[in-house]
Amino acid sequence: MHMSASLYETDEIVDQYLLFHYGSAGEILPFSFGPRDALDFPARCVADYLPEDGEAAGFRGLDLGCAVGRSAFEMTRRCHEVVAIDYSHKFIEAAKTVQRDGGIDYRRTDEGDLRTSLRATLPAGVHPGRVAFRQGDAQNLPEDLGDFDFVLAANLIDRLENPLTCLRRLPGLVRSGGRLVITSPYTWLAEFTPRSAWLGGKQTANGTVSTKDALIEFLDGAFDLRESRDMPLLIREHARKYQWSVAEATVWQRR
Repeated sequence: MHMSASLYETDEIVDQYLLFHYGSAGEILPFSFGPRDALDFPARCVADYLPEDGEAAGFRGLDLGCAVGRSAFEMTRRCHEVVAIDYSHKFIEAAKTVQRDGGIDYRRTDEGDLRTSLRATLPAGVHPGRVAFRQGDAQNLPEDLGDFDFVLAANLIDRLENPLTCLRRLPGLVRSGGRLVITSPYTWLAEFTPRSAWLGGKQTANGTVSTKDALIEFLDGAFDLRESRDMPLLIREHARKYQWSVAEATVWQRR
């Protein structure tokens, strides 16, 4: 894994992601204005795409790059079993604490060294016992994972050293008729992914290549693209600075 993966082992980033995953609208964006449609991104990744009849059908779900766990917990509303994997030890530790204790205390950065103590809590109505959190590398997944009815890879591919390695494994992880959801703002950065491994956002001898076009070319043999949609998200850095991004969600059905 690329050295920049160590970014996700800092207490500051863990706290930032706990707020991103579990914070209320008022805790994240206290102003009367702002992009409120960008809140609750981890929950929307599941609610918008995981079929409502999944629980009755006994679905298995996989959350690749689960971070601190919100999407994985949301998946338990419609899945009997969820496997959630992230490369960051600290992210997985935080998710397991929320699972075990029903919540975790963290600190929100407000200004400079000023912090506010908050608590991330399990959303109501989820089934934490259905999730197995595992530290692991999306580029080197265990062979014993089995297959799944629903696979989510949220904002993952542009943080991998070699995203194609992960994509090659996906057809074997999704059951026939199952659904794969990939979201990404396509922020290709050399500190995470060498330019030679970028899926898109590059100029080649044959012209420009977008990430979406590269995904279609690579996944087309095993999946049908059913939908693509813009999904805004908001990550608070401090009281007056935010990351507002627009991920593209592509929804694929396994042939």
